[in-house]
Amino acid sequence: MSAELVKEHHVNQVVEPIDSTTQSASDPSSGPLGRLGGWVVDHGRITTAVWLLVVVGLGVFAPRVEAELSGAGWQANGSESVQARDLAVEHFGGSASTAIQVVVRSTDTPVTEGAGAQALSEATAILAEDPRIAAIVQPEPGATLSEDGRTAVLLAGAAADPNDMVRAATDLKERLAELSGDGVEVNPTGASLLWSDFNEANLEAMLTSEMISWPVTLAILVLAFGALVAAGLPLLLTLAGLVASAGSLVLINQVVPVSIWAMNFAMMFALALGIDYALFLVVRFRAARAAVGRSAREAVVETMDTAGKAVLLSGITVLVSLSAVMLVPSPAFRSMAGGIMLSVVFVLAATLTLLPLVLARLDHRIDKLALPWTGSGRPGEHRSVHFEAWGRRLWRRPVAWGGAALIVLAALAVPVLGLHTAMPSIKVLPDDASARVGYDQVQDAFGPGAPGTLTIVADDDQVATSNAVLTQDAGVAGVLPAVAAEDGSGLSLIQAVPTVDPSDPELSATVDRLRADLPESALVGGAAVENLDLKTQLDESAPLVIGVILALGFVLLLVALQAPLIALLGTLASLLSTAAAFGVARLVFQDGIGAGLLGFESQGFLDAWAPVFFFAMIFAIAMDYTVFLLASAKEHWELTGDAREAMIGALASSGRVIFAAGAVMVAVFFTFALSGPLPPKEMGIVLGVAVLLDAFLVRLVLLPVLLRLTGAAAWWSPAWLRRVLPTVRFSHG
Repeated sequence: MSAELVKEHHVNQVVEPIDSTTQSASDPSSGPLGRLGGWVVDHGRITTAVWLLVVVGLGVFAPRVEAELSGAGWQANGSESVQARDLAVEHFGGSASTAIQVVVRSTDTPVTEGAGAQALSEATAILAEDPRIAAIVQPEPGATLSEDGRTAVLLAGAAADPNDMVRAATDLKERLAELSGDGVEVNPTGASLLWSDFNEANLEAMLTSEMISWPVTLAILVLAFGALVAAGLPLLLTLAGLVASAGSLVLINQVVPVSIWAMNFAMMFALALGIDYALFLVVRFRAARAAVGRSAREAVVETMDTAGKAVLLSGITVLVSLSAVMLVPSPAFRSMAGGIMLSVVFVLAATLTLLPLVLARLDHRIDKLALPWTGSGRPGEHRSVHFEAWGRRLWRRPVAWGGAALIVLAALAVPVLGLHTAMPSIKVLPDDASARVGYDQVQDAFGPGAPGTLTIVADDDQVATSNAVLTQDAGVAGVLPAVAAEDGSGLSLIQAVPTVDPSDPELSATVDRLRADLPESALVGGAAVENLDLKTQLDESAPLVIGVILALGFVLLLVALQAPLIALLGTLASLLSTAAAFGVARLVFQDGIGAGLLGFESQGFLDAWAPVFFFAMIFAIAMDYTVFLLASAKEHWELTGDAREAMIGALASSGRVIFAAGAVMVAVFFTFALSGPLPPKEMGIVLGVAVLLDAFLVRLVLLPVLLRLTGAAAWWSPAWLRRVLPTVRFSHG
């Protein structure tokens, strides 16, 4: 079908009949968005000035986004492990999960002598200079000094919150690593270093992906529009929204900590959605402007009154879907969802205010630099001849085409039944990352469970009982002597080393036993336990988040379409591409199929945050295409009352836009799977596959087939419901 997309530009434009009595934007019959379009055209200087202030004012802060935002916040607020960490920071010199561990390893002599001793001394001095570091604990035999004396761990307590400790790790790790030499290796590690190293690798990957995705995106847009000027508009509008959202995140971070992942996801999501929205409006404007006797302003009014409504509804649907993620009590999740929502708001605002002005000012110049294959016809016609033919084909044989699409989606979805999830392991980092090297050295010297040492905070009078429980548990390899708080709080801290790697599923069973057997006052924490508590929270939140997303999505479609049956079918259809995408994710990331090609090491599971967060993102994207298609179908139904024209006309009017927008999204998402650490690869593959299946199988095959099979019943609505719902029309005039 991609060849048809290019050939289609040879076809002279087909414009639907236009009523000569079309009202102007000042006419009350124009909808709110139509009047908005007319207003921004009439007040171009004000609109331009406002956007210049927004982009320049917020853009000043945008370059600081990578330095200001952090990668921490992956915790379940209110969980036992977070309580244990807070107590360790407050009463035990910061001996918590966010503490920095400096691994010093000597290859020739005992690490406490000669060059090793010098490295430990200099590392201590470097750490002591930083106000974010609390107590510094020197290596202790039997605890942080290995039996062979070759490996030592210097513990630097946390005197700041998790976000600042990640920044401290970033600031200190290079100076600490420079102490290596003369047979001594120095590798800082720990949870704060893990996030610091991940952020560094992730930033490099994101920049690489952006360098690839922008040219690819422009090439697809040129194919879709057939003119360089028109193709560049979506990118410029999206860039304005991204700059504004990046600056906003920096300012918000001064009040509430924001994860760097918020910007990473926002960048990718806003690019894809911004292009979708601009594509939909530009195509509709060109068709409206081609009508005889219609001015650029009138074309803008019609565009906003029709396609603008679909874009607004799509944006609201995306925002509602992502807002459900806020139900997960985790700072990282809430800031990621908030960051994407903020970027969508800016992109949506630019699409609905700045883009109409640009379209009116460019007018016919939008087709400047047209490419040779466009021929004499105007590129970008609204009603596609080829997708109209595709609609007729589906109308004639709905069961065959719909059945084939269902079989493909079901086959890809079956593997999801065996999907396993867990929190990311150290394997998300490159092999040469400091945190991973230090992690491996700690395991070699102190045992597989040493990097996941448990932190138990208990009352002083329950230390003996706690020690007895810990020493008798088969999942605990060793227990360090209890340390009493020196501030008179009556608390003691006990550290216990598990027998298994922090990412081993057996650790969860060990923690559950300890929490059941330890005294009631004892709190079990540690970096690995914080991951387990977050996974538990995600598992508990998933049904609620998914249910809220589905319910709100259905309500929004019901309000927009005024038809319960097609609103329900449109919502349920979105689940098919989601299930198929996660089925593919299981095969790739859990089973490792294609791991060598994509350049990653399989963890044996999918990261635990993926189901909740990716479901929200996939559903938002799926509803984006659903709105485009069904809004167009509703428009044709309002004009003709003919179910056949509603289905075929929807494909003819929106099919090419969905095809081009889907191709752009797939290109954007798949570029994130080409480089960098594992989480961006998961994001790119899962979202890319979801869009590929949703745009090309669900929206261009299955949903039209459902419109065909339901016929007029798709648009039926009981009288009581019509009285309750606000009136929404997608036709103009």
